[in-house]
Amino acid sequence: MAGLNDSVAVLKGVGTKRQVALNKLGINTINDLLTYFPRRYDDLSIKDPSSAVDGQKVTVKGLVIAPPMLTYFGRKRSRLVFRLRINDQIYTVSFFNQPWLKREIQPNSELIVFGTYNRARNQIQGMKILNAQTSNAFDSIYPANKEVKQATIKSLVKLAYETYHDQIVDIIPASLRAKYRLESFSDTIRNIHFPESPKAAQRAFRTAKFMEFFLFAMKVQILKAAHRKQDPQAEINYQESVVTKFQENLPFKLTAAQQKVIQEILADLSRPIQMNRLLQGDVGSGKTVVAATAILATISANKQAAIMAPTEILAEQHANNFAKMFAGLPVNIALLTGDTSAAARKAMLPSIQTGEVDLVVGTHALFQADVQYADLGLAVIDEQHRFGVNQRQALRQKGTSTNMLAMTATPIPRTLAITMYGDMDVSVINQLPSGRKPIKTTWITASKTNAAVRFVKKQLDSGNQVYVVTPLIEESEAVDMKNAVAIFERFKAIFEPQYQVGLLHGQMSNQEKDATMLQFKNNQFQVLVATTVIEVGVDVANANTMLIFDADHFGLAQLHQLRGRVGRGATQAYCILIADPTNEIGKERMKAVASSTNGFFLSQKDLELRGQGDITGQKQSGMPDFKVADPVGDLNILTVANQEAQRITAEKHWKTKPENVQLAKYLQFSQTINYD
Repeated sequence: MAGLNDSVAVLKGVGTKRQVALNKLGINTINDLLTYFPRRYDDLSIKDPSSAVDGQKVTVKGLVIAPPMLTYFGRKRSRLVFRLRINDQIYTVSFFNQPWLKREIQPNSELIVFGTYNRARNQIQGMKILNAQTSNAFDSIYPANKEVKQATIKSLVKLAYETYHDQIVDIIPASLRAKYRLESFSDTIRNIHFPESPKAAQRAFRTAKFMEFFLFAMKVQILKAAHRKQDPQAEINYQESVVTKFQENLPFKLTAAQQKVIQEILADLSRPIQMNRLLQGDVGSGKTVVAATAILATISANKQAAIMAPTEILAEQHANNFAKMFAGLPVNIALLTGDTSAAARKAMLPSIQTGEVDLVVGTHALFQADVQYADLGLAVIDEQHRFGVNQRQALRQKGTSTNMLAMTATPIPRTLAITMYGDMDVSVINQLPSGRKPIKTTWITASKTNAAVRFVKKQLDSGNQVYVVTPLIEESEAVDMKNAVAIFERFKAIFEPQYQVGLLHGQMSNQEKDATMLQFKNNQFQVLVATTVIEVGVDVANANTMLIFDADHFGLAQLHQLRGRVGRGATQAYCILIADPTNEIGKERMKAVASSTNGFFLSQKDLELRGQGDITGQKQSGMPDFKVADPVGDLNILTVANQEAQRITAEKHWKTKPENVQLAKYLQFSQTINYD
């Protein structure tokens, strides 16, 4: 492994400047360079253009029949034109902005040109001139930048392969390679970079995808096993009678899905193994009461619990909800956020450290260095996709053997759950509480906005409140605010003074956001114009209508999250999407969200139509970075790789089996497994 992990700086031609440029492309080691795969191939085998399809890229060989003509227009723009005779047909060839090629084009000489064929004009728009040695191959095209050109990457990959190919060892066990007809790692590298045919490249990519998924799945299984180690301190000997009485006294009946999930969590807590469970539940499915049951069970065993939320306002809502749920029970709750005053914080910290506080509700403040717990038995993470892996781990490490329950209302398809949360057990609440009316959703175009405004007026006249949502365009808070303010002014002009209009956007301070949200909750505003800051927010039972402008700027899962802000009360809820999508995919997405209130269906649809980034957020901390494998498009390979990783790690001494030695070495080298 050490050889392939040599720095790229060892290669001839890589000085300090080039090394920095390569590092920007993610190429730090020889292994990075060898696995820096082409994004496509150009077929350089010579063809007769008469048999080519219009617009096809072709490589042609012909005789230059006249001197080339070079024309300049503008300061740096030029066009080079010459004629080429191929099989008694004359073709015009043009090159733009490559004037230096003129000296390579000599009348009565043979030339090989690669370019795009235009059938109507009998013309080839040239891309490059080739020499005879390179014309019968497939040319690898790599992602490059201004500092590192294609030719440089190609020559460095070639040099690295020639120098290090005998050090490329097989990490995938031989039995798996035979079972799934996979190539050796060395052949895979060679056939991806220097393929003799498209089929050779295809076979090599198939192996590369399996390898990426398999190594990731192995890491996940090892992490899972680490969490599953016997740990008597993780065991929560809760009082069953306390939990039963709590459930009996609830003002509503738990759904069958809630009861099933609670049993899964309580079974985890009672084991001498740290719980590491993800609770997925659609908006309004009742995750809070499930978390409350787990928290109470932990407290009944004389241990502490903490719940971390992404915003101050949501943390405050949780503190209020738990205070109501645990009314009459000996549960001492503390709220600790960035907004907590220095005096209140100073008074609170000793109570948390001594164990006088049973439940700490808060934000990132929960895992700061000076916050010490007496015995943290359970850490609950709300809207867990808002927190990075390190933040979740930091909270967990506040206890010696803390059980972890992560919750998300973002419905993630099973496809992505396997890759993102493979080291966690997953519980799903797939049922809404009875009496919950589905939110009626309509998609209209911007030309019908006035009709939507009339509908809003009707709802306000009936005593209801309304959200009006505008998108955050790109990552510019300035644009976000300007957009929201424009709509805010428009709605003020329409509805005031009869109804009050509030404004909530990303540039407001946390105190301003909280104050505005509280005013809306208290019906001081009847209309709230907001950006996506309300996506994870406070429950306003009286708000029954949501109007979403430019709805096609949002992911389907996000639209579903936003829509979940209404319909919290007994009144029928409505969501109106205003959008003018510019393509068929956009139209299909709007139809999907208008026709379904099932978050899991919508997130799967978003995945199919737009790709994984729109569901998880491109910078999702937990999402693995695959170079060639695609968890959506290559689901079959992912599933098989996952099964094989589970099978191998289920064997007690898998690391010492001869065929697994290189695999274990690789995983140890990449700091996935530790040997005592």
